[in-house]
Amino acid sequence: MLHKHQKYIDSLIPEKNLPKEEIFNKKGKLKKEFYEQELIKLQIELVKLQNYIKAKGLRLMVLFEGIDAAGKGGTIKRITEHLNPRGARVVALNKPSDIEKTQWYFQRYVEHFPAGGEIVLFDRSWYNRAGVERVMNFCTHEEYLKFMRQCPKFEEMIVDEGIIFFKYWLDITKEEQHKRLESRKTDPLKQWKLSPIDLKSHELYDEYVKARDDMFIATHTAYSPWIVVDANDKKRARLNVIRDLLSHIDYEGKDEQNANLASDYEIVHLFNHQ
Repeated sequence: MLHKHQKYIDSLIPEKNLPKEEIFNKKGKLKKEFYEQELIKLQIELVKLQNYIKAKGLRLMVLFEGIDAAGKGGTIKRITEHLNPRGARVVALNKPSDIEKTQWYFQRYVEHFPAGGEIVLFDRSWYNRAGVERVMNFCTHEEYLKFMRQCPKFEEMIVDEGIIFFKYWLDITKEEQHKRLESRKTDPLKQWKLSPIDLKSHELYDEYVKARDDMFIATHTAYSPWIVVDANDKKRARLNVIRDLLSHIDYEGKDEQNANLASDYEIVHLFNHQ
């Protein structure tokens, strides 16, 4: 049974209140027209947010994680599409160099953290160690355990430093991942996204799920919670991630009458270990 407050939130979400034929196609996914109308309203709010971040000298950092083909890059693209690139950066690091391998694991990420007035979005992050590195045996078990011990302390320092910090996990089913990887094989504009590791990740989907669950349990904290996103419908996921992000920050000119900032709990919610 929904809590009264959740019922109120649901009443604000167009996807739950407008006629379904106006919102969803025959496959149950958001229609392009509705999606684009909602997206531009949210992108206007993101521009206001960036102006506020710059004016106040704040620092905003957002991590996007998820199995290969979960939609991290596409979500980040929609967030940054109309932002001033001088104050909004995307960080997508390659595998560590020989020198970086000798450093403290978190060191190469810290240098990319936001300065005052900046927004930084990580397309994958230090959580590589808890996911792909663990599953693919790219790190030792001891290195993995050290990461799991240190990570909550590291993130507590980030928050204590005053950085506004969010971390989103984009979740898709094994079947949806298969469809997206197959699409990359045939689309010349997406083939650059496909790698042997992507294909291997699909074979090891269940191992990734286990690694994800262990990671959630060890690194979901009150000061740095995991926000889990059902990303099987890319468009719906993008809208709800942006709504969620905007709803957590008070910025000047926020227009909740024109832009719906209520996120759907069925799509975006805090990790809950039961």
